[in-house]
Amino acid sequence: MVAVNYTLTVDGKIADQSQPNKPLEFICGTGMLLPKFEGALLGKEPGDKVSFTLSPKDGYGEIIDEAIVELPKNIFMLDGKIAEDILFVGNTIPMSDAEGHRMNGTVREVKESAVVMDFNHPMAGKTLNFDVEVVSVRDVTPEDLASKGGCGCGCGEHDCSGCGDSCGEEHDHDCNCGHCH
Repeated sequence: MVAVNYTLTVDGKIADQSQPNKPLEFICGTGMLLPKFEGALLGKEPGDKVSFTLSPKDGYGEIIDEAIVELPKNIFMLDGKIAEDILFVGNTIPMSDAEGHRMNGTVREVKESAVVMDFNHPMAGKTLNFDVEVVSVRDVTPEDLASKGGCGCGCGEHDCSGCGDSCGEEHDHDCNCGHCH
C-alpha cells in the first residue's frame, strides 16, 4: 500500500493534485494507476520526491479519431423532450453503448439535429507531468483489499494464486505481492 502526494500538470496548468493531508493511496501492482506512474515510484521510500513526464502513449493514449462520433440529438430525450440543459460543449455525459457498456462522452459540438461526442479519455493525447512525494509504503492488509475492491488479480477472498500479469510475481493469501518494495 503506497500513499503519495502529487501534482499533475498538463499544458502548463495544474490538472489534478492530492488534497492537503489526504494523500492518494493505492495498492501497487494491481492496475489501479498508470503502469509508468507506478514504475516511477518503484524502490522509493517515504520522504522521497520524484518528478517525471509521461508521454500520451504511456498515459491515456493518443486521441482516437473513431472515438469522436456524431449522434442524433433525439437519443438525448428525457420524458419526451431533448435534454438541452446537458447538451453544451465541454459537458461530460455518462452513456452506454448497444451492448450496455458504460462510458463517458464529452460534448464537442451541438448541431441542430446532432451532437458530436468525444469518447476519448479526457487526458488522451496529453503529456502528463507529475511531481510526487512518497508519504508511506507498507504491506497490504485484508482491510485494504476490502476497501479497495480486491487486489485486481482475480483472486477470491481465500483463493489467491498470484498476481500473474498484474505484477508478474506470486503472492500470499493477503495478495501482498511486494511489487513496490
